[in-house]
Formats: sequence, structure tokens, C-alpha cells
Amino acid sequence: MVARIWLGVLIGLFSLTAFAESRKVAALYWSSNIEGQVAMRKGLESEAARYNKKSKPEDKIEIIPFVAGDGKAGIKNQIEQFAKAISLKPAVIIIQPTDNAALSYKLQEANRLKIPVVAFDQYIVGGDLEAFVTSDNYQAGRLNAEYISSFYPKETQIRIVVFAYPKVSSTTDRLDGFFDTLRHLDQDFQVLKTYEAVEPIGGKKAAQDFLKDFPQKGSVDVIVSVNDGGGIAIVKELQAAGRTEIKHATVDGDPESIKNIVKNNITVIDSAQFCGEIGRQSFVAAADLLNGRVPAKKILVPTFPVTAKTASMYSGWMSDIPATFRKEWTKDRALWESSIKRIQGRRQ
Repeated sequence: MVARIWLGVLIGLFSLTAFAESRKVAALYWSSNIEGQVAMRKGLESEAARYNKKSKPEDKIEIIPFVAGDGKAGIKNQIEQFAKAISLKPAVIIIQPTDNAALSYKLQEANRLKIPVVAFDQYIVGGDLEAFVTSDNYQAGRLNAEYISSFYPKETQIRIVVFAYPKVSSTTDRLDGFFDTLRHLDQDFQVLKTYEAVEPIGGKKAAQDFLKDFPQKGSVDVIVSVNDGGGIAIVKELQAAGRTEIKHATVDGDPESIKNIVKNNITVIDSAQFCGEIGRQSFVAAADLLNGRVPAKKILVPTFPVTAKTASMYSGWMSDIPATFRKEWTKDRALWESSIKRIQGRRQ
């Protein structure tokens, strides 16, 4: 009789442990230096805290965090962290990828083990994601192109230099949106050169190389940076060199970049993200999976066109999405699209 009781207790403890394990979510973050990405983490973890506060003890979700870091070392670190996360057998893995392709094998491994994966900010190719949450990065590029084009007649060839980062989907989508829109507007342009920059050190070096390659004032009309992580450092170098004749379009919504816009310091538009909302939506997608609901396959959070005239309407990365308004600089005064897009898709 006693043996049976103890057996029952052991089985109960095992069941509770297994259940507790099933409520763990591994969260793999990219950078602690790129402020927009830090805000995404804050949004995710604040939503987790809100969820847990209103949940019963047995329904709470535990976040197990990992931070990869920047550059090539960050990519290597995240591959190892992805492997570690898989070994923990969490209920869900949430990841902000450092590279579109380098994580494919680990995503496929998670797929084989039936561990659902939610990616945010960037995509991973070569495997199946249960949900992908990101800014509407194509919209960001489109907003920047519309605004830049408003300064020039169609027949004027805009001389452009690009500061790109081809390793992740968000930055390539931003450039696709930018150049597709210039073509759609029949705006003449020429890309003079492309550099790589996505964080402060890389941005500073790329700007220094740019100044060596284009030392003459008036030789470049517009520079386009794919984010503020590199863009702010670029603006600092150009400002120090007295190259204030250049117009700068960027993406993110970093407070320092917005100050540059308000002060008329090279940057003229920043298509700002709602980074906190990206993090919040990522956790919601993971919680849906844990609770037997199917999230949208792709969730696109809008970006906001911060200019000298609209800066007061944007309250920062953690803010709520403001109401729609008319883009006065466009020919048709089209409405800014403010809604979150939820796109259903095929699941393997």
C-alpha cells in the first residue's frame, strides 16, 4: 500500500515537472548594442510579464533568454545558442536571427523535433516557421523613397549611395521597397556605390570609406542607410566632415536620429519601427501556440514616416501605433497605412 502511494507521488511529481517544462520558451535575441533590438526584447518580456500576472501558476510561461552579439561572432554564437535551446526541449523557440541562411540547419533540426519556432525582425530560410513577426520593412523603404523623391523633379537624376546589410531579410526588404518605389514614381536615379553597415562600428568605418571615395561636396545627393544602428554613426562622421549638403534616409526611429531630423542635421526621414510591438506580437504568437491556437503565418507591424513635420506624432519604440494621416508630400496625399497586417499562409 505504501509503495503504491509513493509510486503515485512520483508519477505526480514527474507529470508536474513535464508540464512545467512544457511552459518554457527559449528566446534568442540578436544584439544588446542596437537600441531598436533592445526595445524589441523589452516589448517581448513586458508582454510575458503581463501575461503571467493574469495567469494561474500552472499557466505561466517562463522565458529563457540568450543574446548572440554583433558581427560574425554573433552569428557563430547564435548557431551555438540555437543548439543549446533545442537541447532544452522548450515548448517554443522565439528567435531574432542574426543571419537569414546560417541558421537554416538548426531550424530544420527544431522542425524534425517538432519544436515550433517563431522568428521576429528577421527571417530564416530553409525551414518552417510557425510565425514570423516583423516591421513592414518594404513599407519603410517605400515611405523613404516617396519623401526623398518629393525633393526632386522626376527628370533630375538623384545620385545615391547605399549603406546596406544583405545578410538579413529586413534590410533587403527596405532597399527593395525604396528602389521599387523610385521606379514606380518614374524618378531618375543612379546608385554610385554600396557599403555595408548595420551597427555603430561598421557605420563609422563605412562613413570614413565613403568620405575617401567621395571627398567633393555636391558629389552625392542622398545616402540611404538600412537602419539607425549604422546610420547614426554615418551621420556623425558626415557632420564632422562638414558634408551637410547630403540628404539621409534611414529606418528604425532611434531618438538620436529623430533629433537629427528636427535639427535639420542631414537626416530628413526615418521610417520608424514600433519595436516594442514587434516583441509583444512575438510573445503573443508563442503563447497562442502553447495554448492550442494557430497564429498568423506572417505578422507585419507598420513603420511610421518621421519627418520634421511628423516627428511630434511618433512617441517612440515602445509606444502604441498612432492613427492614420495623409502624407502631404505625396502627389495623391495618400493615407499612411497604420494597421498590423496578419497574413495566413501554408504550414508544412
